[in-house]
Amino acid sequence: MALLSRSAVAPLHRSNGPLGLTGPGLVVLLIGAFLPVMSFFIVNVTLPAIGRDLHASAAALQLVVACYGITNAALVVVGGRLGDGLGRRRLFVVGLTGFTVTALLSGFAPTLPALLVARAAQGVFAALLTPQVLSTITATRQGEERARAIGFFGASAGLAAAAGQVLGGWLVEADVAGLGWRANFLVAVPVGLVALALTRRTVPETRAEDRLPVDATGATLLGGTLVVLLFPLSEGRPLHWPFWIWAVLAVVVPIGVGLGYHQTRAERLGRTPLVPPSVLALREMRIGLANGLAFFTSFGGFMFVFALATQTGAGLSPLEGGLALGPFALAFLVVSIAGPRLQRRWGPSIIARGWVLSAVGYAATAGVAAGVWPHVDPVNLAGPLVLVGLGNGLVMLPLMGVVLGQVPTHQAGLASGLLITTQQTCLALGAATVGTLYLALAGGSLGAGRALEIVSLLLAVVGVLMVPVALRLRPRRQPVVAAYREELAEAA
Repeated sequence: MALLSRSAVAPLHRSNGPLGLTGPGLVVLLIGAFLPVMSFFIVNVTLPAIGRDLHASAAALQLVVACYGITNAALVVVGGRLGDGLGRRRLFVVGLTGFTVTALLSGFAPTLPALLVARAAQGVFAALLTPQVLSTITATRQGEERARAIGFFGASAGLAAAAGQVLGGWLVEADVAGLGWRANFLVAVPVGLVALALTRRTVPETRAEDRLPVDATGATLLGGTLVVLLFPLSEGRPLHWPFWIWAVLAVVVPIGVGLGYHQTRAERLGRTPLVPPSVLALREMRIGLANGLAFFTSFGGFMFVFALATQTGAGLSPLEGGLALGPFALAFLVVSIAGPRLQRRWGPSIIARGWVLSAVGYAATAGVAAGVWPHVDPVNLAGPLVLVGLGNGLVMLPLMGVVLGQVPTHQAGLASGLLITTQQTCLALGAATVGTLYLALAGGSLGAGRALEIVSLLLAVVGVLMVPVALRLRPRRQPVVAAYREELAEAA
């Protein structure tokens, strides 16, 4: 995730060894993208068991989710900048090592405070890990190979979310080695160790040509903005919205304004801001971020709500709740395989088609909830979730590539960084906002079934509203490969 314009272009990266990324190396990188997202969603089916074992309140259980998401979202841009300067493989190794160790600490946490500290630290290491994946792909692959690898990167998030809840449900139900909910954290340890063993042999080292200083003030303001936004939204409902929660939420305005002023002034003075306003001013970037914000918030919210509704509302076991997402994961996998061909055929309009399918799938989910609740099961939910999986795949898989293909090539690294930040922030934001809405509705007179119905219909409306926004994405006049060759010629 190169955060300087021309340092984001592949020819202008230094690499130890031949420039290029082999298939095994790409698999290792994708594991690094898969694990942090899986770790975010696998907790959804684990919370009831954690509450019973560690005697945790509802507010404390929300913190198990929130502390990981907040630290991850707040530091992911800084992680990308550090990778540019210190070496992306080096930061990948540091991030993956820390992530694996903190997964072990989370799995064996004796108390709730120990678990919260381990989860917050795991979010920090995930922020160091994730941005190195896309920036390494950008630096080491070209043309169609780069576009395909970016598509795989997008696919890893959706598959990780579904796999996290399916695997998490099975692990809780199976009570592997008597570990119970702890196995859901420990499952990342052997995978992380294998990836670490393969990294040095398969992943080339790259870094930006010019080492840039980290914008410490910008990083502090960005992190502060995300903390005072996400923490109150996560903790407000279980704490019954005390005054101090509203006071913390109100602080987001001055800190956000301060961040905007600092970034604008730094760029005007010729410094290197964390998030240059000139890139946010790009029409294509704004449209891409709008799609990303709506999609990842909806996606994160639905996955969180679905786990709550099927288990605490409909009474499904963790395994049954996880298996209900099987059709979603299968549909997503099918799209990930066919996605490059469909994208060549439909171009940027593939994202608008995905929004339509997602809206139909969410509406169908609401129909099932209205018709058979509480007798939902993996069978009667299969049809709607296939549509949601197909639609989500058509939006998520090409989003990175389409947006990166439309911004100027020399700004692709920064654009990818902003998209990753949007992804991480909005997954946490979706669980906080959509999850809070569901819990408020389910806790009243409506009940879990009507709450799921209303939330699903709301997400369907979001999908419909995003169709015209997605259609504003247009094919780039200059092919990516041609633009890359121009950059290569200029560098030579």
